[in-house]
Amino acid sequence: MAGFFLPGDSLLVTAGLFASAGDLSLTRLLVELSLAAIVGDSVSYYIGKTVGPAIFNKEDSFFFHKKHIARAQRFYDTYGPKTIVLARFVPIIRTFAPVVAGVGTMSYGRFIFYNILGGIGWVCSMILIGYWLGQSIPHIDLYVHKIILGIIFLSILPIARELWIERKAQKLRSDD
Repeated sequence: MAGFFLPGDSLLVTAGLFASAGDLSLTRLLVELSLAAIVGDSVSYYIGKTVGPAIFNKEDSFFFHKKHIARAQRFYDTYGPKTIVLARFVPIIRTFAPVVAGVGTMSYGRFIFYNILGGIGWVCSMILIGYWLGQSIPHIDLYVHKIILGIIFLSILPIARELWIERKAQKLRSDD
């Protein structure tokens, strides 16, 4: 659960760029990183299932903030099982959604279906975007830093949107 700060999207796109240059095997990246994503979320589900309510009662620390779990819970309440797929594309939410599924009532059988779908979809889409960019843009190595910054920016947009909506709602409630 400490991985919420890791730049998953940008690393996957960058791996795709390296694959397009012939430095990494595209097939190996797609298979091994999909498996890693699936196993990672399965471990997070197991942590949620076994530790359960203790996670929600834990005090805030450097790596853990109750607000992240609460945000993932709201996301899960809104989108249900699709959260396991959709959360892959939203930093912070992707870290806590499988934990929330484990703590909640989602069976592992149902979870693993969406976990496999989301893991493969996320890894393949990000790597193939990088691969396509590498094949399509001449001298892309000159633009890698800008591409990575753009991906990081796009990755945090959904969170920024949710924060803006939440802040707006709080202001409306306080005005009443």
